[in-house]
Amino acid sequence: MEATKMLNYTKEVLKNMPTSWLNLTTHRLDIYEEKLAKTQFLEQFENLFNNNNSESSALNELPTAYDYIRLGHPLSCLLEWSIANLNKLPANNVISFSSKTIAVLAILRKNLLDNKNTQIIYTEELPDGFDVDVLRSVYGYKFELKKVEELSAIPAFDGSTIFISQQNEIGTINLLKNIDFFINISAQLGSVLLVNKENESYIPAIQHVRRRETIAMTPANCLTALKVLTEASSPNKKESNAETNKTFVLDSIAGITGTNTKALLGSSGLSIQYAIMMGLVHNALEKHKGKAIKFVVPPNCYGGTNDQARRVAACIDNVEVVDLPVDGDNDMVQSIDVVLNKIAKEDAIPYIIAEIPTNPRVEVPDLIQLKAVLTKERKTATGEIATDPVFILDQTFCPNVHFLGEGEILSTVRTIAYVSGSKFPSGGLCTAGYCVGNTKTEALMEKIEKHLRLCDNVATNFQVEILAKQMPSMIQRIDDAYKNTREFVSFIKETLPAAKINFVSQELATKGFTPSVFSLDLPTKGNTAEEKEAYKRALNYKLINLMIKEIPNESKFCVSYGQLSGCYWTIPATSTQGTTKEGDKDYIVRVSLSPDMDVELHKKVFLDFVGKI
Repeated sequence: MEATKMLNYTKEVLKNMPTSWLNLTTHRLDIYEEKLAKTQFLEQFENLFNNNNSESSALNELPTAYDYIRLGHPLSCLLEWSIANLNKLPANNVISFSSKTIAVLAILRKNLLDNKNTQIIYTEELPDGFDVDVLRSVYGYKFELKKVEELSAIPAFDGSTIFISQQNEIGTINLLKNIDFFINISAQLGSVLLVNKENESYIPAIQHVRRRETIAMTPANCLTALKVLTEASSPNKKESNAETNKTFVLDSIAGITGTNTKALLGSSGLSIQYAIMMGLVHNALEKHKGKAIKFVVPPNCYGGTNDQARRVAACIDNVEVVDLPVDGDNDMVQSIDVVLNKIAKEDAIPYIIAEIPTNPRVEVPDLIQLKAVLTKERKTATGEIATDPVFILDQTFCPNVHFLGEGEILSTVRTIAYVSGSKFPSGGLCTAGYCVGNTKTEALMEKIEKHLRLCDNVATNFQVEILAKQMPSMIQRIDDAYKNTREFVSFIKETLPAAKINFVSQELATKGFTPSVFSLDLPTKGNTAEEKEAYKRALNYKLINLMIKEIPNESKFCVSYGQLSGCYWTIPATSTQGTTKEGDKDYIVRVSLSPDMDVELHKKVFLDFVGKI
């Protein structure tokens, strides 16, 4: 009876749900508490359930479940809540993934760090791409693999027991006590992990893997899964133009980047980055046996990049993260030179991850000097030629700049560039990202593709379909958004000259660097450094709240960039730099403009703000 009531209610929710549940990648920060991600949403959702209220207006008032759909979203929460109810589990014990394999990897990662044994049990076949040898030799994961005919044949084990089911069923699962983790794989939708109550201590670590190395089951696939669940049917196989869409997107990327090498499509920017990191580790282990691997990362860069790099280093003995100061008083080129000289002396393998322009300070290094420092021949302590670096370029802010093609500035440096697809490529309609290398990285790209497939982090067909629709207009959208940003920046300089603005120069813009994001360091007051910092931080929120209040249809407190419309405001220190060390965080305002917004109205409200400070 209870199950029927829950499923009937869920069916009504699906009829009345806000469109944003399905088609937005970023959600509002003003109604979001990160430490209560998922739980706050579900607590209020359960109140609606208990009152049998599925009205659109009520659903629309629910707090943000996660700020970014890569981490989770209303539909993933609803799916997990429904499956948890059917299996008499807390909702936190059910976690959905777009990937069919990475739930297993998440458990193996925690057991590696805890020095705990794992057995993986399956009855049919293992997921495609599940390369046992690579998981052991590259990731360092330890596990036993056993195929059984039926669940009753699962042997007793001193450690964790993972059961993988590919029955394609969604709903009630026979979660036996001798199974610690039940992973239900759907060939079309992804996977759902059920955590036995005795293993709830694993949940934060598993959620962190979903946060950093993969994505939640996509909204479209969660919706399909929920319809299957409430209607007791199987997912329909849709007619797909998957190959046509993929070919079109790959051709578009080649045109936009000016390259003729094969690009790779991942489920998100961080999915791509994880494949890059693990592919390069794999390459180093094969080509440079016994040598230390150094990932060189700016300490204040996007928190996901920073955190992921350190998570990889935590699992693999000879991998280390080296800080690369790039912003403010630090020059990226000089910092790279110093770091590469040191790594060369140690005869280690250097992999550099950097954003151009940098985030959030929107700085571009001298590219000729950058090329010189990256191609400079260095010697080890014994006088041998040191291994040349691989430059991993996050060009999300300016995906239109040609870095890699024949004759371009980084064509002779081993360089791999990647872009978060939730930004300009899709205009905020999906998370899929891509990476492309120059001709000097073709062997490396093969390794990267292997790890993208091993983690099952390849972009879904629906994500690729969205990219195919959106990418033809990308260059024009970048140009229009830049013009709006330049106009707004110029206005702020005139009306509040005491503010410090970080944005590209006119000269850089003529060279193709036309981002639509800038950072704003507001003027402050106070007698001490602490008072000045406190005043500025309060002023940041005063500005953002005023913009949201006065322009609610366009201005959002949101981590976003490259969207189709509106204006997005955030404070990097409390959002994109969430896991960055406190001393490296930026308590400034980061503003992102789109090609479709009322710039004049934003100027008017900003002028009102200036009049009140």
